[in-house]
Amino acid sequence: MGGASGWFAAAQYWVAACGVALALIDIAVQRLPDVLTLPACGGTLFLLTAAALAGETGSLGRAAAAAAVLTTAFLLMAFTGAMGLGDVKLAPAIGALLGWSSWTVLFWGAAAGFVVGAVSEVARMAAGRSRRTHVSFGPYMVIGALAYSVVTA
Repeated sequence: MGGASGWFAAAQYWVAACGVALALIDIAVQRLPDVLTLPACGGTLFLLTAAALAGETGSLGRAAAAAAVLTTAFLLMAFTGAMGLGDVKLAPAIGALLGWSSWTVLFWGAAAGFVVGAVSEVARMAAGRSRRTHVSFGPYMVIGALAYSVVTA
């Protein structure tokens, strides 16, 4: 595995940079502010567009469709109260980044966020920390997506 390069790598770095700030905020105040989720999405789509124009391997159309699919899925979960709207606003960036490579990467990269979140929360409860009613899911979304995106690049 040689890892990503070019504009796609820049998109990964962008999601990572925005993701670190978003994760710290989400952990502290359990919110993902628009001032960061919107640039995360816009920057990711901009960098993936540059990757497409440069002829890098991947699909801009699939990235856009994946952003819409993941956002819709997260929006449906938000209606049930299982997820916050900040997570929904972060979903297009995560979906586009993962969808650039393939639908399979989208599925497993999104699932990785849930797995990382579940393992982390179970470990937290096993360590005797009190159960929380609200889990900051943004950090898990970013970790899962980036981990899977980097491994499959």
